[in-house]
Amino acid sequence: MPKAKSKPPVDRPATKAPGRTATKAPGRVAANAAARSSADAKPSARDRILAAARSLLEGAGGSAEFNIDAVARQAGVTRMTVYYQFGGKPGLLEAIYDDIAARGEIGERLPLAFQQPTLEASIDVLVAAFAHFWASERTIIRRIRHIGALDPELAQSHGSRDRRRLETLRAVFARWSTGGGRRAAAIAERKAELIYALTSFEVYDVLASEGRSETEITKDLQYLALAAAGISAPG
Repeated sequence: MPKAKSKPPVDRPATKAPGRTATKAPGRVAANAAARSSADAKPSARDRILAAARSLLEGAGGSAEFNIDAVARQAGVTRMTVYYQFGGKPGLLEAIYDDIAARGEIGERLPLAFQQPTLEASIDVLVAAFAHFWASERTIIRRIRHIGALDPELAQSHGSRDRRRLETLRAVFARWSTGGGRRAAAIAERKAELIYALTSFEVYDVLASEGRSETEITKDLQYLALAAAGISAPG
């Protein structure tokens, strides 16, 4: 007589005892939350590289000891990570310059020059904005510009930044232009170029090296800029 075929086992979902739910211990939940918070607060590789580069530029060795290997060591990353994030030394220094510009509030201060009621007030605001920018990270800016003098690619980038300063001054004079033809335009251009020279980092750095404060230097530069613009300074 043939044997009855046995039925294959059927998987059934495990059942939980009614009224009971899985819970995590409060201490473990708090520990996991703290771990996530710590991970979120940890600086990124890019931030660590920027901080290391700034530290090296501010240090006693300055620009002489600034190189990709030194930055990578101080940031705790590989050379390839630095190249991946910034493409090389010029890109890294440009990123530092952008960071300084943000800290120096240049993007917030310059537009205010175009909201002033007079040309005199516009010039005062521009001069103060550039002086504050140079003062914000004077040592680092000086050393970046020193490196740029020896690096054609970086020098070209600095030249572009400086030309934007000149373009801003030209725009201010154009805003207050009352016509007058080519002669008036040539005079306005000469005034913009003179103030451009007065608001350079090199001029600010020389004045600051004599122990003057940012406020004192700003007042002196505003006085000279107004004189260059043919405006009598008050007082």
